[in-house]
Amino acid sequence: MLINPNTSTATTAMMTAIARRTLRELGAATVRGVTVSRGPGMLTDPAALRAAAPEVLAAGLRAAAEGDCAALLVGAFGDPGLAELRAATDLPAAGLGEAALLEAAAGGRPFGIATTTPLLADAIAERVVSLGLADRYTGVRLTAGSPERLSADPALLLDRLERAVRACAERDGARAVVIGGGPLGEAADELRARCAVEVVAPIPAACRALARLLTA
Repeated sequence: MLINPNTSTATTAMMTAIARRTLRELGAATVRGVTVSRGPGMLTDPAALRAAAPEVLAAGLRAAAEGDCAALLVGAFGDPGLAELRAATDLPAAGLGEAALLEAAAGGRPFGIATTTPLLADAIAERVVSLGLADRYTGVRLTAGSPERLSADPALLLDRLERAVRACAERDGARAVVIGGGPLGEAADELRARCAVEVVAPIPAACRALARLLTA
């Protein structure tokens, strides 16, 4: 089950479609997407991430109690509630941020992050450190413009993210660039074809992590 920690059902549908496509390619099970019942429409700052964690946990516990869920995927780059889900249930659980960062850094590869949320830059850096990846981290590049404005204009979002990805590679020396955000899933897919550097899309990365857990 994919849990969307913001209250946008359109975002849930988009992320669930990407997860289904990825897992189908991996020969794994299908995906049910759920949207948290309350909280912010976008996770753009640390307070929103903190507020989302108990909502994610509640959704995961409901899924575990229903007994028809094989694994849990937290659909936000900040992984709100992921640690709590792992502590409270026996279900395999993955988060977009953790999975994408570990995949980007595999083999000691230098990696950067391109994202739209400047207020989460410090939280992102802390997450990199907590995963033991600081020695491979080339930094974060932020898009110009507010996250809300960019989310309302897909063409502008794609353009600004592409500039950030190219800056990670050309200025910072990243050999892989993570797109930092679940709602950026469609843009991440497009950027993989547009950019020479390897672009790590977080939703497929989390699906691959879950598939490994389910077959271990």
